[in-house]
Amino acid sequence: MDLHNKDIVPGEILPVVIIGNGPSGICLSYLLSGHTPYLSPEASHPNPLLHSKLAEQAHLSLLEQDLEYLCEGLEGRSSNPVAVLFDSLLLPDSDFGLEHTSPLEWRYEPERAVPHLVLGKGPPGGAWHAMEGSMLTLSLANWMELPGLKLKDWIRDKRRNVRNDRATPAEIASYYQHYVSQMSLEQSFACRTTVTSVTRQPGNEDGSPPCWRVMGLQRREGEELADGSSVSQEVPFSVLAHNVVLATGTHDIPARLGVEGEALPFVYHSFWELEAAISRGELDQSSDPVLVVGAGLTAADAVLAAHHLNTPVCHVFRRSVTDPGLIFNQLPKLLYPEYHKVHQMMTQQQHRPSPPPHDNAQNLHQSSPSSLSQHHSYTSSPSSYPGYLSFPLHRVVEFRPDRKCVLESDSGERTVVQVSKALVLIGAHPNLSFLDNNGRSLGLDPSKPISCRRNPIEVDPFTNKVVAAGGPGMYAMGPLVGENFVRFLKGGALAIASDLAVRGREGRGAEDVTMDRQVASQIQ
Repeated sequence: MDLHNKDIVPGEILPVVIIGNGPSGICLSYLLSGHTPYLSPEASHPNPLLHSKLAEQAHLSLLEQDLEYLCEGLEGRSSNPVAVLFDSLLLPDSDFGLEHTSPLEWRYEPERAVPHLVLGKGPPGGAWHAMEGSMLTLSLANWMELPGLKLKDWIRDKRRNVRNDRATPAEIASYYQHYVSQMSLEQSFACRTTVTSVTRQPGNEDGSPPCWRVMGLQRREGEELADGSSVSQEVPFSVLAHNVVLATGTHDIPARLGVEGEALPFVYHSFWELEAAISRGELDQSSDPVLVVGAGLTAADAVLAAHHLNTPVCHVFRRSVTDPGLIFNQLPKLLYPEYHKVHQMMTQQQHRPSPPPHDNAQNLHQSSPSSLSQHHSYTSSPSSYPGYLSFPLHRVVEFRPDRKCVLESDSGERTVVQVSKALVLIGAHPNLSFLDNNGRSLGLDPSKPISCRRNPIEVDPFTNKVVAAGGPGMYAMGPLVGENFVRFLKGGALAIASDLAVRGREGRGAEDVTMDRQVASQIQ
């Protein structure tokens, strides 16, 4: 939808603007569009205590019930109580590999709909459209789905062979885009938009209440040229909203090491740059090693991609291979064999401190493809992975123009490796440039940038209201509050939709989420 075609009356205030059109924003849009969860009269939940609580007021929707009461006593793989609750209701006992039917039934109740606007840079699905299309997702397919449309059934219609329960990012991106169409949510989505400013707007003397002003640019195609191409232009927009939801995800700005030489052209900060180099034929078995920095799943994907080409790999990471916080130590081996393989490589083929100079053993203070091969020849075993060497408990100190990288261990030992490419894959930060100081004041630690794992936005656990917002009506959800998995970010949508419903019922004056019928019709 083009914002310039929307008949939004200047000065009128929309109930909700959602910044971000990934799965977080899509799920919230679904709930705000009148799709309402109830306990099905015929269903039961495997947790008898939760079922009895839900049955106490079975005539009420989940949005009208006391979420904090329902969350009591529940345990799960998220630190967010509402995320655990909603996951338990959508996918009962899925942590045990069971597929119980959800006790929820969804009713479309248009009278409950809250007019809203979802802003996103690309098509619905957010960062999933930028991910590599063939690799399997971390989560099981049913963990990636949104309410009302079974992902497995949708995938089965798309491909004849469903070899396992995991889908590709390309399939997931297509599913989310189809979901918005299938659920008739398009009228609330404004794509190709970049938000540039979110500010608190004071009330006016004429009695209009304080609200949020959201400003930005929407890219749209201009007139078609003679050669068939068209010139795109960016059209500014400005809307007022009682409530703003931050749902941008955290994949916008790759994290950096902050060391000398990191800006050199052979140093990459995304997996896709490696893929581009591979497609250009710049890497093969005769190349100098690829240096991979990081111990997450993207780093593991880079190791696998290089290993597939028989390109030597130096793998550097700060943790120990036995650290329980390492993601590989948390994944079931049978479900994730490729990542288990990388963990085996990290464990079995570690760099050892250099021996004294008089020792004839291999000295790795300046490594090359040949030295890596020699190293593996004398440490070979039936489970060896030729051409790979891990550097646990190491960090990069410097990248040099001659493609040499200086590594330093926790004990202070330095090693220099000659590389062809270096990939720094240590996470990413969200782009919150539309907020003062990039939103730092909203984090658990206001002195540090917002980060999904290290410094998420601080929110109320049962409403997802931003604790340090500059006024009422600001929420955050998804990776911004520490929820990386689609499976659990749906809980944020439930918390926000529930709080908006509560505020609507209480009719809190000027901050009420309801609005007159005229404005409602203008944005539908």
